[in-house]
Amino acid sequence: MEYRVLHGRTYHSAKGNTDYWEPNDEKQANSMDLLHHTLTVLFDDKLFMAPISPEPKKVLDVGCGTGTWAIDFADAYPKCEVIGTDISPMQPHWVPVNLRFEIDNCTISPWTFAPNSFDFIHARYLFGAIRDWDALYAEMFRACKPGGWAEAVEPSIFICSDDDSVCEGDGSALSAWAHLFREANHKYGAKSGQGPRPLDMLERDTILSGFRRAGFVDIVQRTVKCPLAPYSKDPRQREVGLYGRAAMEEGMEGFVLYLYIKGLGWSHEQVTIYLSHLRRELRDPRKTPYIKIQCVFGRKPLNVKSSDVR
Repeated sequence: MEYRVLHGRTYHSAKGNTDYWEPNDEKQANSMDLLHHTLTVLFDDKLFMAPISPEPKKVLDVGCGTGTWAIDFADAYPKCEVIGTDISPMQPHWVPVNLRFEIDNCTISPWTFAPNSFDFIHARYLFGAIRDWDALYAEMFRACKPGGWAEAVEPSIFICSDDDSVCEGDGSALSAWAHLFREANHKYGAKSGQGPRPLDMLERDTILSGFRRAGFVDIVQRTVKCPLAPYSKDPRQREVGLYGRAAMEEGMEGFVLYLYIKGLGWSHEQVTIYLSHLRRELRDPRKTPYIKIQCVFGRKPLNVKSSDVR
């Protein structure tokens, strides 16, 4: 609970070897909850895409944030033991009786969970938190039961459009978002001496290849467009765009403040000015911005023995 503070925003404790740039305060929590609703609507009111057992016994949510996904899953499966882990205790106290939260760092190997423990392991929006994605997926494979499933959902940081209202090199704050984000991440990683945490997993095909190297089979990859404004004529896509923009506006300062100040050397005023341009462009009815979101799920083979698990 000994949080760090930067320009009024709180960040996880400096204790241990964790160094993460996203805040853990109420404003960022609101953004996470808005994002949860956005993704739920985007994926047709489904909490997950993997074809898991209709009666899972034990499920893990890695990097659970505010715990909203874990709470909804525990409500939907009251006979299932659900565990949510995160580096900050930002989850609510009133939760379903079959759910518990634990403070844990998923980047430390090996995990404290025993091999072959979970029927389903869920990980979402961990971009910028993981340096070694292969190690993460190897631990998910190890902790998953034979026949069990793992699922990862990550966004692209590149904002684009199909009608060129947002395009590379157009000088807009929207098109600059990914490039500034990536530059700040690299420079901060270099200054810290630990190297950057990859942000462009979709562009590098990190999730699919990582699942394959970990040993998962029956892997499915689905990539969808997530609008960041309510410009679509389809009512459901308009709702996604409305909540997607709300989540972006609520969370954008938290996404960039730490990295832009520590990595790019920007002042708080420079960050505020850039974000005002970004907010104005998100509300420009002439622009149709979206990002790509990728969901990958895979099954652990039934014939894997405990002795074979890495």
